[in-house]
Amino acid sequence: MSTYLLPDQNAYFHPTSINDENHIQTEKQESYNNLLATLPKDKGWRSETVFLYKGFWLSSQVVRGLLLIHKHFNPQPTDIFLSAFMKCGTTWLKALMFATANRHRYKFSDHHLLRTGPQSAFPFLDTHIFLDHPITNFDHLPVPRLFATHFAHGLLPTSITSTCKFVYVCRDPKDVLISKWHFMSKLRSKELAPLSFNEAYELFCNGVSEYGPFWDHVLGYWKASQESPDKILFLKYEDMKREPAVELKKLAAFMGMAFTAEEEDQKVVEEIVKLCSFENLSNLEVNKDGGGVQMFTEKVVVENQEFFRKGKVGDWKNYLTEEMKDRIDNITAEKLKNSGLTLGITK
Repeated sequence: MSTYLLPDQNAYFHPTSINDENHIQTEKQESYNNLLATLPKDKGWRSETVFLYKGFWLSSQVVRGLLLIHKHFNPQPTDIFLSAFMKCGTTWLKALMFATANRHRYKFSDHHLLRTGPQSAFPFLDTHIFLDHPITNFDHLPVPRLFATHFAHGLLPTSITSTCKFVYVCRDPKDVLISKWHFMSKLRSKELAPLSFNEAYELFCNGVSEYGPFWDHVLGYWKASQESPDKILFLKYEDMKREPAVELKKLAAFMGMAFTAEEEDQKVVEEIVKLCSFENLSNLEVNKDGGGVQMFTEKVVVENQEFFRKGKVGDWKNYLTEEMKDRIDNITAEKLKNSGLTLGITK
């Protein structure tokens, strides 16, 4: 199950799967199906089809999750959201944010992250609200409540985006493509033909992938961060790999949990960086084959090990031809033109 930690209670919360038939009745399934019938659709990477909803490609269940969030989620002004396009560093940031927020609760030698996958650190709202609705209002979480989402900024309710803080992490789109193709290939239904890399490349360049287009997703958060820097911390995966301690201190300060001089002298920053490093987390038994799973919906269950592949910058060089690389770089340059944001363009 997709359990997550309740740090102040030193316990786990176990969400309850919703019975589809009851859910269909309570959420007016016919109206929902009518909505899907009106939306443009294209080939999905995990499922057979994705739907274009308000400018972004989403699976049918994720569309439903978004509607539930708009209808039922009650944000608090102290909430902090981790947001990212898929395969941009969500697992790493989940671990870092959880370890930072709870650094006074756990010893590094006996930390919860040593026994549970980072995906269990706090709820992934997009599908969790579907798993557990309407029982959970998340009032049992300690303040500040931490949530993760892949939704674009413009898709979320203004009640969330106008009051809550966001930590957003992005990445070179070329590496995103490679990592996402590997990940979604593992999740893709065995009843469907495999998605070839060339197919995924074309779809990605055309903006068609779950939660895409990638560039629109990034730009939405970038522009919002420029307008409200006190509300959105915009991070780059490559900067985090280059100087993790520097970026972690920036993250902690944004969360309202800046490291004290005493903590820095005691090497707390370095300890968190080490605890949450790819090398450490990927080698834990809980994140290896058979170590544990995450349940996102009744049909989407992912082993912890699938969230750890390479964790490197520049792996795209092993997959893309010069022509393919140039095409993505040209799209990036055009999409980000005059935005003030530079991302992943290689000469």
